Amino acid sequence: MFFYEFVGIVFILYLACKYSHRVEYYAKFTFFILGTAASCAVFPYVGLFLYPIRDFRNGLLPAWGFRLTVNLLGLEYEYRGLENINRNEGGVMVVAPHQSSLDLAVVAYLWPVIGRGTAVIKRFLLYAFPFGIGVWLCGTLFIDRKNKQDAVQQLQMQLEAIQNRTNKIIIFPEGTRSQIDKLLPFKKGAFHLAIDSQSMIQPVVVSKYHFLDSKEKYFRKGKIIISILPALSCKGMEKNDVNAVLEQTKQIMDSHYHEISNETKS
Repeated sequence: MFFYEFVGIVFILYLACKYSHRVEYYAKFTFFILGTAASCAVFPYVGLFLYPIRDFRNGLLPAWGFRLTVNLLGLEYEYRGLENINRNEGGVMVVAPHQSSLDLAVVAYLWPVIGRGTAVIKRFLLYAFPFGIGVWLCGTLFIDRKNKQDAVQQLQMQLEAIQNRTNKIIIFPEGTRSQIDKLLPFKKGAFHLAIDSQSMIQPVVVSKYHFLDSKEKYFRKGKIIISILPALSCKGMEKNDVNAVLEQTKQIMDSHYHEISNETKS
């Protein structure tokens, strides 16, 4: 009896999604949340049988779960520029724009290809069970963006990891979500970190989510391009070079963002 009730509910939900974009929007985001939560609730603990706590390799299975979830939602992801990644060199991955919670899937696609990855996310997500504990086990860094002193201290702790363990720190430099047609101003934390560690900045540009509109409540099928650009060296740079490095990086990313977003617009 339960089976038939379940099939009936699924069928009703399917019809509702087909004829109401708002129902489809909320249904897809619910599926996304449940899929990522399930991945974080189980897969990081599987990795603990093989790797230490906070090891980036504990994130490989959850990343697979995230990718599977967004694929089932009808989203197609395309890599570009993998040849620009040096897995044996540490640095800062500057990822933009920050458009939605779906950006977690972008990190999931980068995780197995960049080397020793460490993501930087907002501290309050640490308390979002089971997501927070799951990604903590994978070595994720949690910072309080409202507390600049705390954020700087947390990033400073990563200097040694970049220099000695060739870690790559994934940061969304805009700091807040946006679905407009241009990149927001970048925050300086990632660029201070790159200069202090004398490492590389690896710009990563993600095409605009044309399939998603949070105001009108649309969530359709779509394609996302993740383009990894050539790395920029910060060797020899000093503190007073931060603004110049930030502007150079943003100009490169701005131009490329519009280019690949036009490709996925249809």
